[in-house]
Amino acid sequence: KAMLMSEGISFFSEGWTEWFDRDTPSLIGDKETLSSLRRENPGKICPNPTNIEAVTLSGHSVEETGEKIFKYDTKSGFICRNRDQRDWKCQDYKVRFSCSFPVFAVCWTRWYNRDCPTGSGDWEHLSALRKENPGGDLCADLVYVEAVTVEDKTPALKTGQKFHLYSPGKGFVCRNEDQSSGNCSDYKVRFGYYSPLGY
Repeated sequence: KAMLMSEGISFFSEGWTEWFDRDTPSLIGDKETLSSLRRENPGKICPNPTNIEAVTLSGHSVEETGEKIFKYDTKSGFICRNRDQRDWKCQDYKVRFSCSFPVFAVCWTRWYNRDCPTGSGDWEHLSALRKENPGGDLCADLVYVEAVTVEDKTPALKTGQKFHLYSPGKGFVCRNEDQSSGNCSDYKVRFGYYSPLGY
């Protein structure tokens, strides 16, 4: 693999990321967009991929399937639309990205948990975290945010709850009013930023 994990830091060199398969061919199609993959896999995709590869889950290339692909590039990711196919159905694809030098690291801040889901919800606003932790590790150029439950470290995106805010530039907000149960779980958050190796 092109990625090694060590103490929460992801190192990338010349080579490919792991394979990603976030979607299945639903009513619309198969959407493996780069923005969604970055959000769901923080720190696992380099900042400027040089290439993208997509194959079906059975290992067939796009050329072999003969399907018409709507988006297939390093800026957007991969999108296959059912409506563009003769049989009105895309196959299920997985994608990976090529990353080149210079080598960099995704560094992570410590975990923050400034609020509990009492009252209106769990509010982990970045502005409030910076105000309450002056001189900390919440630098200006944050590119990733990760939220997990405090109780068992379940990734927020796998809890089935809805989030009012989930952004590296603004932070994380879960509102009780948006949940079918009427209550958010208690979450903690951390943020990631790029740093050249050796610095």
